[in-house]
Amino acid sequence: MPKLKTHRGAAKRFKKTGTGKFKRGSAFKQHILTSKTRSRKRKLKGSTIVSPADTAKLRRMMPN
Repeated sequence: MPKLKTHRGAAKRFKKTGTGKFKRGSAFKQHILTSKTRSRKRKLKGSTIVSPADTAKLRRMMPN
């Protein structure tokens, strides 16, 4: 059985937490920020947990 390789694109975008969940950054905060309200931009700060529906895919992409 060959070694499993980590998906490098996923590794750069997601981090595994201590409990095995995945953290991700918020989308929609890179450009065209002038049309977005202050409160909306504030809420996009920080990181969130990946939804359970996508966690199985990520577990396969990041085995380590």
